[in-house]
Amino acid sequence: MRVAIVTESFLPTVNGVTNSVCKVLDHLHANGHQAIVICPSSGNPPHYRGFTVHQVAAIAYREFPVGLPNLQVLRILADFAPDVVHAASPFMLGAQGIASANRLGVPSVAVFQTDVAGYARRNHLGPATKLAWRFVKWVHDGATLTLVPSTASMDDLQKLGVKHLRHWARGVDLEAFHPRNRALPEAQALRERLSPRGEIVVGYVGRIAPEKQLERFAALRGMPGIHIALVGDGPALAQVKAVTEGMPVTFLGRLGGAALSAAYASFDVFLHTGTEETFGQTLQEAHAAGLPVIAPRAGGPIDLVADGENGYLFDPDDPDEMRDLVADLAVSPTLRRRMGEAGRRAVLGRTWTSVCGELVKHYESVLDVPTLDTRRTARARL
Repeated sequence: MRVAIVTESFLPTVNGVTNSVCKVLDHLHANGHQAIVICPSSGNPPHYRGFTVHQVAAIAYREFPVGLPNLQVLRILADFAPDVVHAASPFMLGAQGIASANRLGVPSVAVFQTDVAGYARRNHLGPATKLAWRFVKWVHDGATLTLVPSTASMDDLQKLGVKHLRHWARGVDLEAFHPRNRALPEAQALRERLSPRGEIVVGYVGRIAPEKQLERFAALRGMPGIHIALVGDGPALAQVKAVTEGMPVTFLGRLGGAALSAAYASFDVFLHTGTEETFGQTLQEAHAAGLPVIAPRAGGPIDLVADGENGYLFDPDDPDEMRDLVADLAVSPTLRRRMGEAGRRAVLGRTWTSVCGELVKHYESVLDVPTLDTRRTARARL
């Protein structure tokens, strides 16, 4: 199969969209498929897994390149002649990729991954929130199929009137994130640094950005016997440092590979604070590492955290509840161990191999489905 991936983010930018795209490309390469990548220009590698990476014009916004509409997209797709176009978290560039696919009579699969409308709500943009949802609907109405990562996202898009929806989750690396990594020298050294007097380490991994709402960590101020470890960087770093000043917090910066595995292995509890996650990949990684997870009762985490079994869900409007749940786990190693084991069991079937295998089946399911432009032409002839 020939797959053209149009993505709003790619290497060297590291985030959930980039990670998913790379895992999909790894799978396509391993199974003999052909692919190309079209992405915003940001010093991208010219190739990945032997697949050509095409860069298009972009502007910078909040440290991210944003791809601009460009006729080059249509030409690249026409030259490659894909069987299917995969639009990863489609925004401006992805919308053009879908429109170009329709023009060429090629089916497209759009992966809903970023809560654009949630951004508008959080920033109190008023009428722009409704406009953002209309844009989301317009983009996804053009796709042959839209894949959504969670029941919350499915509900949002169904209420919006978007059709042709199916569920597609994300995989997790069960070896990179494993309870046995706690015995590795790197993890033990980091643990000594974070918990020199036996403190309970409350960890977070992800972007340090406004949408992650890390200011909620301030609710843990004054809690005895804990140490907070934050992995990641981003535009809200100074703000988060300000609201946690004087608290026992270590900022570990952006980590990857073995260093990221060691970070998870050094935690006792994983705390996620943002309410705009369409999925919540780092929650899966924490579960794979055998950690209990505390997260808001909102968005993707609702599917990933079985409240009271492998972690807790808290009311995002009640900081005292979040604090109480952290305290509950901090004082009970037995409860942490039980929930961590349950979390590990919950993700054992979610390898990237199985999840990407499902994605290829979704590709196959649209190969004979008429594209939007084909359907319009047929109606016009009638």
